[in-house]
Amino acid sequence: MGKLRVALCQINSIVGDISHNTQKVLEWLAGAENAGCHVAVFPELAITGYPPEDLVLKQRFIQDSRQAMEHIAACSGACTAVVGFVDDAQGCRNAAGIAANGDLLGIYHKRELPNYGVFDERRYFEPADGAAVVYNTAGVPFGISICEDGWVAAGPMAQVAAAGAKVIFHLNASPYHVGKADQRLDILRQRVAETGVPVVYTNLVGGQDELVFDGSSLVMESDGRVLTKAAPFSEHLLLAELEMPTQHEMATQREVPQDEASQDKTSLPPNRLPAINQIHPGLGEIGEQYEALVLATRDYVHKNGFTDVGIGLSGGIDSSLVAAIATDAVGANHVYGVLMPSRYSSDHSVVDAETLCQNLGISKRVIPIEPGHQAFLDMLAPSFVGLTSDLTEENLQSRIRGTLLMALSNKLGWLILTTGNKSESAVGYSTLYGDTAGAYAVIKDLWKTQVYALARYRNAQANRELIPVNVLEKPPSAELRPDQRDDQSLPAYEVLDPLLEAYVEADLTPLDLCQQGFDEQLVARITTLVDKAEYKRRQSPPGVRITAKAFGRDRRLPITNHYHP
Repeated sequence: MGKLRVALCQINSIVGDISHNTQKVLEWLAGAENAGCHVAVFPELAITGYPPEDLVLKQRFIQDSRQAMEHIAACSGACTAVVGFVDDAQGCRNAAGIAANGDLLGIYHKRELPNYGVFDERRYFEPADGAAVVYNTAGVPFGISICEDGWVAAGPMAQVAAAGAKVIFHLNASPYHVGKADQRLDILRQRVAETGVPVVYTNLVGGQDELVFDGSSLVMESDGRVLTKAAPFSEHLLLAELEMPTQHEMATQREVPQDEASQDKTSLPPNRLPAINQIHPGLGEIGEQYEALVLATRDYVHKNGFTDVGIGLSGGIDSSLVAAIATDAVGANHVYGVLMPSRYSSDHSVVDAETLCQNLGISKRVIPIEPGHQAFLDMLAPSFVGLTSDLTEENLQSRIRGTLLMALSNKLGWLILTTGNKSESAVGYSTLYGDTAGAYAVIKDLWKTQVYALARYRNAQANRELIPVNVLEKPPSAELRPDQRDDQSLPAYEVLDPLLEAYVEADLTPLDLCQQGFDEQLVARITTLVDKAEYKRRQSPPGVRITAKAFGRDRRLPITNHYHP
């Protein structure tokens, strides 16, 4: 028996930035080498970022990816590197390169290509076939698998174990959603029970458009125990030592300073390295959700070249939570709250928004919209003669605010964060070119009840009122007419959200919902609102996905749709 020391390199790649990603791989590989590791395992498509989507339709992109892998191989030393990239062998392949001592020793091509949910890999990649291949490092036979390969019973993992592998290095770009961590553990336990060998699971971390990757890399022993696990939602060099049967004596490795305080660092420390076989305790479900939103927002802002964000603050719960997330994501000095009171804005809403800015330490500016509102009404008056006021006049206020925010974005270089939640988006309780105007929808995949839960969570974490208690307690309102409240147009969110979740995420029909006990008239009304709002959602900005079925990448229904059972 001998000890195999492995570095799980949980890095945050940038899609399309092959040069940056390659340099990061080399830096982290050097860190693994300095830590005395036999192997450094990187995530799926670490060199290109994931998902590269139609970038792989460009032949030059594929060639650049392959050249980057060859460059990494040429720079490699005694520590074997296992790195995800796009290969150009007999079509476009999702691949992992194996490199050591200046040579590219082998290339594994992904066999199982997911084509469900957010995945479209059959559009881009060719699946591999043929006999399982076993490689060797420090006297230990090992196999490679990539993401979906591990979700198939009697699949690639079982085949490579049958061929003699004593450990499997499993590269992943597995996006986060609520409950995903438990799913992964269950799948990995099935695979190790099937193969009888440990699995080194290295996952990508970071935000990419609607997706966010949590990392949560781990090593699972052959008996299903977790040997080590990385901190989620941050870059992490995770070191593991596995007891392995070897074909010959393993090379002597130097000791690593045991410094537990350094294990959560998000970059490689120069002189102090993480402890070995440490297990991060996890964040809990609501903590995971919050950190997912923060990371996704930070990466969307920074990876798209922005530093500052602007948010329209109404004094309500949605914009308050978005402001808190943004502050945690990019820092208070880079968040700008814009209060745009109208003739219908209550005094307490303005006070609540001002208090929020003070509590968060963010910049505040006030731009009353009354002059613009009256000007629009005056301009439209000849066309509206004889017509009663309705949603048209209400929505004008929202559209004025959207225009002002975009003007500030153009002039000051802010990226505008929108504040609509999933409940509102589902039933169309939003204004096109108004509160939907902006670049990134931070909470678009949160039901309204989740918004409240996360706001309370953030206050609890701070041990003080970041989000004013009045914001949490007052009835939600768009404040577009006198004494308006959400519950005048919609049922209470405690009633609405379970119905919407069943219709949107579980794909139940109205008939199914009635059979489950939902009120028939309420079902008919709400499902009609959801279906009619599809055209609005199709025009809304992207936002982070944290559920198993989000609007956009997951739920893709036709706008013109007459199926209403």
